[in-house]
Amino acid sequence: MGEFVFFLLALAWPFLAGSYGTGLITEALIFAIAAMSLDLLMGYSGLVSFGHAAFFGVGAYALALSGMKLGLNPWLGILVAVMTSALAALIIGYFCVRVSGVAFIMLTLAFAQLLYSAAVKWRGITGGSDGIGGFDRPQIAGLSLNDPIYMYFACLLGFVLSLWLLRRIINSQFGHALVGLRENETRMRALGFSTDRLKLCAFVLSGAFAGFAGALYAIYNSFISPDALSFAQSGMFLLMVVLGGVGSLLGPAIGAAIFLLMKQFVSSHTEHWLAIVGIIFVCCVMFFRSGVYGFLKQWLERGART
Repeated sequence: MGEFVFFLLALAWPFLAGSYGTGLITEALIFAIAAMSLDLLMGYSGLVSFGHAAFFGVGAYALALSGMKLGLNPWLGILVAVMTSALAALIIGYFCVRVSGVAFIMLTLAFAQLLYSAAVKWRGITGGSDGIGGFDRPQIAGLSLNDPIYMYFACLLGFVLSLWLLRRIINSQFGHALVGLRENETRMRALGFSTDRLKLCAFVLSGAFAGFAGALYAIYNSFISPDALSFAQSGMFLLMVVLGGVGSLLGPAIGAAIFLLMKQFVSSHTEHWLAIVGIIFVCCVMFFRSGVYGFLKQWLERGART
């Protein structure tokens, strides 16, 4: 019932909120896909990554460069972005999944910083710190995504498709194996599972979805810079997942919307918005340990029993 209401609200939103509100939620939908992709690692595989923005940024750059350098249609560019991010995740994951704990976290951070530095220094390709832009938004059935409403519905479709695919993955035997890996890796290894292979598959899938989000981000902004690969961006994805609720998919999506709305509201009143958002985040972690989505779910369940 709740998801049906959300779907109806999502369809009506651009006709109720105006251009500014439509643009804000469009961005939230894009970041929601990236946050859900990280949740596949954190919530279901038990792998905490501090460099998830690497795949988001790789997807964004792949989309931009495939159009500007190769002249590819943007829709083919999205496919290139997903494949490029998946390949980057395969290469990086090959090294990362061989370690665990803090070593895994630091390796993901190191590889992300390496890609960030490459984007800054490789000015001939990436434009350096100035970034690259000026590429046109594509069309759907003759409808240009330069129109904020059409752009919104394109991102909504991408979000719904990503959520459906991720749920299919999680509810599959592979998804159950990932949960087993999160709960007890030693037992999974004793049962004959190749835990490194499971981790690598989850890493690649997560990177592919992050690359898809990055491609949509590049289309939405018609601009991309190294900031998309930065540690700050990775930290933002982590905040969205934890704020919304780890291991719930919809939780990180809600966390993405809350984070962006909170950022817009607070930053419009003070330049010290990061400190205020940080305090709010700490309070959420202390009092809503299962995230906003988990808290709301428990509250509704208690209300139904009474």
